[in-house]
Amino acid sequence: MLVMQLERLAALEVMSINTNAEAHRRFVAAEKALLECEQHLSNITVLENPACHIQSVGKNLWLISSKLKPSLQALIFLDDKSNIARRLNWRQSFE
Repeated sequence: MLVMQLERLAALEVMSINTNAEAHRRFVAAEKALLECEQHLSNITVLENPACHIQSVGKNLWLISSKLKPSLQALIFLDDKSNIARRLNWRQSFE
């Protein structure tokens, strides 16, 4: 009985490690998508299929949300004169 319990515990640990690795991989992919859209915010037409939703929230502020899961959102300030985008904050969006 003890051997069966240890096998189950080991299987659960392997599943947990795999789940954490997959979640980390998806989080990094969503962050890369945000970063790509942020870097091309002044000329968004460069991106053929943007991996994020972009909307203006007024006064040179833009809200960028990744289309990938987990969904990440970033508030970006875009300087009109220098075309430099600066991330003000970010958060994970939960559904």
